[in-house]
Amino acid sequence: ISQYSGFISRYCTKYLKTRASESINFIQNYDVDVKLMVPLNRSLFEWVIENIYKNAIDAMKGEGDIQMSVTDHEKTVYIDIKDSGKGISKSKYKTIFRPGYTTKARGWGLGLSLTKRIVETYHQGKIFVSESELNTGSTIRIVLKK
Repeated sequence: ISQYSGFISRYCTKYLKTRASESINFIQNYDVDVKLMVPLNRSLFEWVIENIYKNAIDAMKGEGDIQMSVTDHEKTVYIDIKDSGKGISKSKYKTIFRPGYTTKARGWGLGLSLTKRIVETYHQGKIFVSESELNTGSTIRIVLKK
């Protein structure tokens, strides 16, 4: 495990901007110092952010806003990824992270379950739906220890 800061979030956003529709507006909000260090496996965590972004893009059908916020707390860092997509019903908040769950016709339902495993097992963090409203959007929160 090596240590990285908000660089990973910025890098993933820059990478996906070049591959996403111009109808996607990427917004970044950071109230943390660029030097804030969190122990991460860079490759795995980049994949986590990319997978959440791709799910958000799918939920928005290729157009809308994705906002990433990184906030510093005493012993943790919150990474919130909010989209303006179709939203998730409260009864599905935990279900979306289970293997095999998908809303896509050609999906395997493995992306968010692997994301959860990487965040929680490998990085000893937490990931969950912090809020969602149908036809308005969802926010996925990742909590990592400093």
